[in-house]
Amino acid sequence: MIHIDRIVEGTIVVTAVKGRLDSSSSPKLEEFLAGAPNEGSILLDFAELTYISSAGLRVVLKATKLVRSSGGTLAVCGLIPQVHEVFDVSGFSSLIPIHPTRQAALATMA
Repeated sequence: MIHIDRIVEGTIVVTAVKGRLDSSSSPKLEEFLAGAPNEGSILLDFAELTYISSAGLRVVLKATKLVRSSGGTLAVCGLIPQVHEVFDVSGFSSLIPIHPTRQAALATMA
């Protein structure tokens, strides 16, 4: 089960994801992100994300490439230790900016 909210903060689209991001729920996030504005930046707020699988990582990578190709940036914030470890082990920590909180991310991205 996954719940996704979109909050616009200036030119940044904050996408808050709650629950588990796995092979059954990742298509929902992919569809949600595909509907995001093509210009500007996206902040994935994963503070309430309890699990991410390789399918979820693929969606994050695809969204990163899409946003960068249109001149924007994509960042992630609020990773719990288990999810942060997946980002570290997969090498995503070196590809995508990771911030401890939404406020810290928005301050950096603004």
